[in-house]
Amino acid sequence: MSIVQTATTSFKVELPQGVHNFGPTSPDTFKIALYTAAADLGYATTVYSTSNEVTGAGYSAGGNTLTITTTPVAANNSSNVPTAYFSFANTSWTGATFTARAALIYNSSEGNKSVAVLDFGSDKTVNNDTFQIIFPTADANSAIVRIS
Repeated sequence: MSIVQTATTSFKVELPQGVHNFGPTSPDTFKIALYTAAADLGYATTVYSTSNEVTGAGYSAGGNTLTITTTPVAANNSSNVPTAYFSFANTSWTGATFTARAALIYNSSEGNKSVAVLDFGSDKTVNNDTFQIIFPTADANSAIVRIS
Protein backbone atom coordinates (compact mmCIF):
# COMPACT_ATOMS: atom_id res chain seq x y z
CA MET A 1 0.00 0.00 0.00
CA SER A 2 0.98 3.64 -0.06
CA ILE A 3 1.03 6.49 2.45
CA VAL A 4 1.60 10.06 1.27
CA GLN A 5 1.69 12.98 3.70
CA THR A 6 -0.59 15.69 2.34
CA ALA A 7 -3.60 17.89 2.77
CA THR A 8 -6.10 15.78 0.85
CA THR A 9 -7.42 16.94 -2.52
CA SER A 10 -11.03 16.74 -1.34
CA PHE A 11 -10.15 19.02 1.61
CA LYS A 12 -8.64 21.58 -0.77
CA VAL A 13 -11.85 21.58 -2.83
CA GLU A 14 -14.12 21.70 0.24
CA LEU A 15 -12.39 24.71 1.83
CA PRO A 16 -13.75 27.29 -0.65
CA GLN A 17 -17.10 25.51 -0.48
CA GLY A 18 -17.26 26.31 3.23
CA VAL A 19 -17.51 22.66 4.30
CA HIS A 20 -14.99 22.83 7.17
CA ASN A 21 -15.25 25.26 10.10
CA PHE A 22 -12.03 25.74 12.09
CA GLY A 23 -13.19 29.11 13.38
CA PRO A 24 -13.64 30.35 16.93
CA THR A 25 -17.45 30.23 16.73
CA SER A 26 -19.00 26.74 16.73
CA PRO A 27 -16.08 24.94 15.08
CA ASP A 28 -16.58 21.46 13.65
CA THR A 29 -15.26 18.43 15.52
CA PHE A 30 -11.97 17.12 14.13
CA LYS A 31 -10.48 13.75 14.96
CA ILE A 32 -7.25 11.90 14.33
CA ALA A 33 -7.16 8.18 13.57
CA LEU A 34 -4.04 5.99 13.45
CA TYR A 35 -3.18 3.49 10.71
CA THR A 36 -0.81 0.62 10.01
CA ALA A 37 1.73 0.51 7.17
CA ALA A 38 -0.81 -1.50 5.15
CA ALA A 39 -3.07 1.57 4.82
CA ASP A 40 -3.59 3.37 1.52
CA LEU A 41 -3.71 7.07 2.48
CA GLY A 42 -2.86 10.12 0.39
CA TYR A 43 -4.17 12.77 -1.98
CA ALA A 44 -7.23 10.71 -2.97
CA THR A 45 -8.34 9.91 0.60
CA THR A 46 -11.78 11.48 0.96
CA VAL A 47 -13.15 10.13 4.26
CA TYR A 48 -12.15 8.30 7.43
CA SER A 49 -12.16 4.53 7.06
CA THR A 50 -11.53 1.67 9.47
CA SER A 51 -9.55 -0.20 6.78
CA ASN A 52 -6.07 -0.89 8.21
CA GLU A 53 -6.77 1.30 11.23
CA VAL A 54 -4.66 0.48 14.29
CA THR A 55 -6.07 -1.97 16.81
CA GLY A 56 -4.75 -2.71 20.26
CA ALA A 57 -4.84 -1.74 23.89
CA GLY A 58 -5.46 1.93 24.56
CA TYR A 59 -6.85 2.66 21.08
CA SER A 60 -10.49 2.92 19.99
CA ALA A 61 -11.67 2.97 16.39
CA GLY A 62 -12.01 6.54 15.14
CA GLY A 63 -9.09 7.80 17.20
CA ASN A 64 -9.01 10.91 19.36
CA THR A 65 -10.93 14.17 19.18
CA LEU A 66 -8.61 17.09 18.47
CA THR A 67 -8.74 20.49 20.15
CA ILE A 68 -8.19 23.50 17.90
CA THR A 69 -5.53 25.66 19.58
CA THR A 70 -4.98 28.18 16.80
CA THR A 71 -8.00 29.19 14.74
CA PRO A 72 -7.26 30.29 11.16
CA VAL A 73 -4.97 33.32 11.03
CA ALA A 74 -2.62 34.77 8.43
CA ALA A 75 1.00 35.87 8.51
CA ASN A 76 3.90 35.98 6.11
CA ASN A 77 6.13 32.91 6.11
CA SER A 78 9.96 33.04 5.98
CA SER A 79 9.77 33.56 2.19
CA ASN A 80 7.46 36.54 2.81
CA VAL A 81 4.51 34.69 1.27
CA PRO A 82 1.13 35.36 2.94
CA THR A 83 0.06 32.11 4.60
CA ALA A 84 -3.10 31.08 6.40
CA TYR A 85 -2.68 28.44 9.09
CA PHE A 86 -4.32 26.75 12.05
CA SER A 87 -3.32 24.04 14.48
CA PHE A 88 -4.37 21.52 17.09
CA ALA A 89 -3.29 20.59 20.62
CA ASN A 90 -1.06 17.57 21.04
CA THR A 91 -2.96 14.33 21.61
CA SER A 92 -2.09 10.99 23.20
CA TRP A 93 -3.25 7.45 23.89
CA THR A 94 -2.33 6.08 27.32
CA GLY A 95 -1.83 2.43 28.25
CA ALA A 96 -1.27 1.84 24.55
CA THR A 97 0.07 -1.28 22.87
CA PHE A 98 0.08 -1.05 19.06
CA THR A 99 2.13 -0.11 16.00
CA ALA A 100 1.18 2.91 13.87
CA ARG A 101 2.69 4.21 10.63
CA ALA A 102 0.33 7.07 9.76
CA ALA A 103 -2.59 9.21 10.88
CA LEU A 104 -5.62 10.80 9.26
CA ILE A 105 -7.08 14.08 10.48
CA TYR A 106 -10.76 14.20 9.57
CA ASN A 107 -13.92 16.21 10.22
CA SER A 108 -16.40 14.05 12.12
CA SER A 109 -19.01 16.85 11.98
CA GLU A 110 -19.12 16.70 8.19
CA GLY A 111 -19.49 13.04 7.28
CA ASN A 112 -15.94 12.11 8.38
CA LYS A 113 -14.43 14.08 5.49
CA SER A 114 -10.63 13.95 5.31
CA VAL A 115 -8.35 16.90 6.06
CA ALA A 116 -4.77 15.64 6.07
CA VAL A 117 -2.64 12.51 6.07
CA LEU A 118 0.39 12.36 8.37
CA ASP A 119 3.17 9.89 7.48
CA PHE A 120 5.37 9.00 10.46
CA GLY A 121 8.15 7.84 8.09
CA SER A 122 8.39 4.42 9.74
CA ASP A 123 6.43 2.19 12.07
CA LYS A 124 6.11 3.59 15.60
CA THR A 125 5.52 0.95 18.25
CA VAL A 126 4.34 1.45 21.81
CA ASN A 127 4.04 -1.27 24.45
CA ASN A 128 1.86 -0.44 27.47
CA ASP A 129 2.96 3.18 27.38
CA THR A 130 1.78 6.55 26.03
CA PHE A 131 1.64 7.15 22.28
CA GLN A 132 1.73 10.87 21.61
CA ILE A 133 1.36 13.06 18.54
CA ILE A 134 3.09 16.40 19.00
CA PHE A 135 2.03 19.00 16.48
CA PRO A 136 4.61 21.53 15.23
CA THR A 137 4.66 25.19 16.25
CA ALA A 138 1.56 27.04 15.07
CA ASP A 139 3.03 29.66 12.76
CA ALA A 140 3.22 30.46 9.04
CA ASN A 141 6.30 28.28 8.60
CA SER A 142 5.52 25.21 10.67
CA ALA A 143 1.80 24.75 11.50
CA ILE A 144 0.41 21.33 10.64
CA VAL A 145 -1.95 22.88 8.05
CA ARG A 146 -0.73 25.88 6.05
CA ILE A 147 -2.22 27.44 2.93
CA SER A 148 0.07 29.71 0.93
